Amino acid sequence: MDMGNKRMAVLVGCNYPNTRNELHGCINDVLTMKEVLVKRFGFDLKSVQLLTDAPGSVVLPTGANIKKALSHMIDQAEAGDVLFFHYSGHGTRIPSVKRGHPFRHDEAIVPCDFNLITDVDFRQLVNRLPKGASLTVLSDSCHSGGLIDKEKEQIGPKATITTNNAKVPSQSPKVIPFESILQHLTSLTNINTSDIGTHLLEFFGSDASLKFRLPPLERDQFESINPDEGILLSGCQANETSADMSANEGGGKSYGAFSNAVQMVLKEHLGQFSNKQLVMMAREVLQAQGFEQQHPCLYCSDQNAGATFLWQPEC
Repeated sequence: MDMGNKRMAVLVGCNYPNTRNELHGCINDVLTMKEVLVKRFGFDLKSVQLLTDAPGSVVLPTGANIKKALSHMIDQAEAGDVLFFHYSGHGTRIPSVKRGHPFRHDEAIVPCDFNLITDVDFRQLVNRLPKGASLTVLSDSCHSGGLIDKEKEQIGPKATITTNNAKVPSQSPKVIPFESILQHLTSLTNINTSDIGTHLLEFFGSDASLKFRLPPLERDQFESINPDEGILLSGCQANETSADMSANEGGGKSYGAFSNAVQMVLKEHLGQFSNKQLVMMAREVLQAQGFEQQHPCLYCSDQNAGATFLWQPEC
């Protein structure tokens, strides 16, 4: 891939304020990333769209708004462009209907309105990329491994690092269990069924995930385009949780553990490094901090595993 012409980003932070699912560091995560994108990676401030559920936000990070922002970014892309999506918020797992799925669940992120965005949606977005453009997804959420459906695993459960005896910090998992999401959606639709797709289609209609709107045969046609230009840096494995640190736990500032680890790596290493190097270094940071049950992963083509993170210009 050639050096990008345009650099565009969508940054989403969901704290779910004043709810039982409230988190504390997600908005801080994306605000910090916004500054880094502009100062280090050459993004124009006007090309970085921020969606948060902070008080007074005009455009909330609903499922429809997030997908609209991502779709608009891809529609503007041309060959050589660098696209970036950073999500910090809750994730979840939903029952899978795929044969041979390793965890029998599919991955999804949970926007502030519970209109799930699934692995199939991210696969469709990657498949829409113009040839030669790239989309890097950094998802600091629980069960985020595999969030781009059918993307090749480069660093996953098989990649391990030595454990230590560091104290595990107090933390809040960035997950809303499937049962809780089902209960919430049931209260919105008043339909007595455990099929989450029925609830999402009833309440959100055409804004619901493609996973639930398309027939199974048509949905299965969203194969990966090998090698494609989707790059996923996940905060944890598909069967793990990602941590959210409150101000008391985080030394005065709330943050997501994975987002913070990435920021620490970026601060300590000013030169270029590959996507694979970034994920391995973030793993080492989390391990040193005591997060031994959270293992960031990398999903992308072999070529993009060794490609420079966000195609950072040479210093």
